[in-house]
Amino acid sequence: MFVGFDYGTSNCAMSFIDNDTAQLIPLYGDEAFVPSTLYALERAFIAELIAAQLSDDNDKRTFAQSRSALLGQARAEKIEHDIENVRDGIFFGSDAIAHYIGAPGEGYFIKSPKSFLGASGLRQQSVDFFEDIVAAMMLNVKNRAEQYLQKNITQVVIGRPVNFQGINAQESNRQAQAILAAAGKRIGFTDIEFLFEPLAAGFDFETRLTENKTVLVVDVGGGTTDCSMVLMGPQHIQKLDRTRDFLGHTGERIGGNDFDIQLAQKILMPHFGMLSALKTGLPMPIMPFVNAMAINDIGAQTEFYDLKTTLLLERLTRETHELELLERFITMREGKHNFAVVREAELGKIALSSQPQHSFPLAFVEKNLAPECNAENYADVSAQLLQKIAALISEATAQAGTQPHIVYITGGSAKSPLIRKVIRALFGDEIAIVDGDHFGSVAAGLGVWAKRVFG
Repeated sequence: MFVGFDYGTSNCAMSFIDNDTAQLIPLYGDEAFVPSTLYALERAFIAELIAAQLSDDNDKRTFAQSRSALLGQARAEKIEHDIENVRDGIFFGSDAIAHYIGAPGEGYFIKSPKSFLGASGLRQQSVDFFEDIVAAMMLNVKNRAEQYLQKNITQVVIGRPVNFQGINAQESNRQAQAILAAAGKRIGFTDIEFLFEPLAAGFDFETRLTENKTVLVVDVGGGTTDCSMVLMGPQHIQKLDRTRDFLGHTGERIGGNDFDIQLAQKILMPHFGMLSALKTGLPMPIMPFVNAMAINDIGAQTEFYDLKTTLLLERLTRETHELELLERFITMREGKHNFAVVREAELGKIALSSQPQHSFPLAFVEKNLAPECNAENYADVSAQLLQKIAALISEATAQAGTQPHIVYITGGSAKSPLIRKVIRALFGDEIAIVDGDHFGSVAAGLGVWAKRVFG
């Protein structure tokens, strides 16, 4: 059976075709979306989970050789945790978040691994790690989908952004797609195709068009923003080769995660001493606070928990005029609560899309701590990111050499009224703006394309 798989930065979803219509598959009860998070009691459990479901003898042997140390550790660690099956020590989605927040200093937690797949300079050990993480998360979705459909899934179209994160875009894209393909093969997908996510979102929309249109698809996801100018409609929908319909395309690693991090850095970190004055008259060093919130940056997280940062903070406690704020920051660091702080920033971002004021409940760091932010302040701290999105839209339009008839916006972060305001500023009120299913458009479109290539 074939499916479309949106392995997203923020959420994962899968679709299948039912009566010529793409339908999202319920994965957790009636919920079709699972947050892109994983928590394992031990890193080695993830490797054993993948090893246990490999069916090809050659694959088993190769995998066992490359993960021999981890697989040996898993046997000992199962005894330590008193579990027989590593599945009992691995959690996904909301369960993963709950386990991490409950014990942030323990276990292995990763959020939005897709953000890291194109990172430059990854060593083979890191590539292996991400292959295992992605495979485990994909396996969770695939197993749940197969349980719902009561069929084996072997063919898949996986969505991908135009550009993954990385200094060298071409090499980053190759590396990231190779990781996704390797992970997919390991969990039983025999045929794998890839499709740009904004095109997938547009294909779902195209099924509802009754006349030909030039459509600008603006997909603001959790990790990337992609813009595509595409010819769509009855004359185009049945084509397998859409090259000539593809008029312009831009993409960059700017997404919902960046808005969360920016909000956390600019609005929340001042409550942890980021702008405090020092007795020396010098400004407070900003990098520890920036690194703390940059949860999608491996290097930043390594530096944040490095001994050098510990020594720097010890010195700053003697130099700051606002010791209580810096001690609050140190408490957050020692408790490894930085992921949870960014999570609250994300929830605040969502709230500020529909309400004028929001309080961020950070009592897990300090009792009664609840900084406030209003919608105007959020817009101010997001201005730079919004300018970058505007530039991507303008470049895609310039490449196409034409104005769109319709702007189709999708992606979870596109729900923000700030995105609509950017589009209105660029195109005025004459061009229609259509909202897609902000979370489901890509998955549905991937299902539509899967039918064309596998059906």
